Amino acid sequence: MFANPETIIRQCALSEGMQVADLGAGSGAYAIAAARHVRGGKVYAVEVQKELLTRIQNEASHAHLTNIEILWGNIEKYGGTKLKDASMDFVIASNVLFQVEDRNAFVREISRVTKPGGRVLLVDWSDSFGGMGPSGEHVITKPIAESFFISEGFLVEKEVSAGAHHYGILFNKPVVSHT
Repeated sequence: MFANPETIIRQCALSEGMQVADLGAGSGAYAIAAARHVRGGKVYAVEVQKELLTRIQNEASHAHLTNIEILWGNIEKYGGTKLKDASMDFVIASNVLFQVEDRNAFVREISRVTKPGGRVLLVDWSDSFGGMGPSGEHVITKPIAESFFISEGFLVEKEVSAGAHHYGILFNKPVVSHT
C-alpha cells in the first residue's frame, strides 16, 4: 500500500561503486536499500534531526553495511548538505518535497551535488490519505514537482512505481556540451 524503498530502488538501476545521497534521509530506509546496491560505493544519509542520524547508523550496523556515512546537514540551504559540488551519481529525495519550505533552494542544492549525467529519484505523496502523510494543502502534485526540477535544468527520465499514495520520478541532469 505505501512506498517500499527496496522495491523503488530496484527500479533505479543503481550499480556498484556509485556515490549516492539520501537527502532528508529520515529513518534511513532508502539509504539502507541503496547501500545494498552500491557496494564499493558510498551512500550519504543527510538529515537535520540528529536522533534520526543515530537511528540510521544503528540500522546500518545491524545490517552490516559499512558504506553508509551519516551527515548532519540542512537540505534547504545551498551548500547545507556539506557534500561536494557535482559529487553524486544518484540523489534520493523521498517524502521531503512536501515538507521543505524553500523548494527552489532544495532543488538547487540537489542540482549542485549531482554530477552531470547523474540522476535524481523523487518520491512524494500523491494525496492525503486518512491522516497519513501531509494534509491536502501540503501535497505537492506530480506536475508541480516536475516543474521545480525542470526549471533547474533536469530532464524527466521516467516514472517509477511508488505505491498507491506516492508518485516516483527519475530525473536526469544533462551533460552540458561546451562546443
